[in-house]
Amino acid sequence: MVNQSSPVGFLLLGFSEYPGLERILFVVVLTSYLLTLVGNTLIILLSVLDPRLHSPMYFFLSNFSFLDLCFTTSCVPQMLVNLWGPKTISFLGCFIQLFIFMSLGTTECILLTVMAFDRYVAVCQPLHYATIIHPRLCWQLAAVAWVLGLAQSIVQTPPTLLLPFCPHRQIDDFLCEVPSLIRLSCGDTTYNEIQLVVSSFFILVVPLSLVLVSYGTIARAVLRINSTQAWKRALGTCSSHLMVVTIFYSSVIAVYLQPKNPYAQKRGKFFGLFYAVGTPSLNPLIYTLRNKEVKRAFRRLLGKDGESREN
Repeated sequence: MVNQSSPVGFLLLGFSEYPGLERILFVVVLTSYLLTLVGNTLIILLSVLDPRLHSPMYFFLSNFSFLDLCFTTSCVPQMLVNLWGPKTISFLGCFIQLFIFMSLGTTECILLTVMAFDRYVAVCQPLHYATIIHPRLCWQLAAVAWVLGLAQSIVQTPPTLLLPFCPHRQIDDFLCEVPSLIRLSCGDTTYNEIQLVVSSFFILVVPLSLVLVSYGTIARAVLRINSTQAWKRALGTCSSHLMVVTIFYSSVIAVYLQPKNPYAQKRGKFFGLFYAVGTPSLNPLIYTLRNKEVKRAFRRLLGKDGESREN
């Protein structure tokens, strides 16, 4: 058995049955990681340096970008090593990766919910927005997201790595994740599976439900206003966040709520790859390409006229 005292660690199989695919994935993952680093760093810099972006929306967006930077850095370097060379990871390395990955993933779920609440107030309570979403509340909501993510990881990680693992130590995944480690166990995993279902409900289903309620309320508020301008303003305010929510939750639900069969596990690896690598690189593109304020801030950073007419 492999347990917390084992020095040998694990084998991350990833897509080792497809060597040619691994070389292609190495290029794709490296490119996506570089885009993630550049795009999210740019958003953080713009939010800090441009006074016109010193608002709750961009405070939460810069938090989200910093989160994506940490999220991908916790797994992508190891993934690149495994795609190109040795596929081993030490027990300690697996523990650290699982702990950070789960903590940041949970934080991201909660932070997306907080951002949906911010958009709800902006559209449905515009006259009271500055009073409701004040700087102190922004810091409190962000702190709650980070602390709950840390707490979830503290609860979930130790029981997972204390499981009695099978002697072959082969994780059928490209990183240390709870579902893959549960499948690796040769002992009774009933408690861990129940814990996974319960935690998935509270960190996936509940936040997603709150996001849907927020956007349902926004939709009803806009429908009551017979104004094309109001529609455009609401769409401009919410569309980027709604796209990010859709992409994020589609991939994470496919990873953590998949049925138990070989086909679903194979498909889950591709969804997991997209969840870990694809979404953090797409998020800055979505927010910059669809957000005129960010584009104007970028032009001002380059020393150009930020108030020039946008196409």
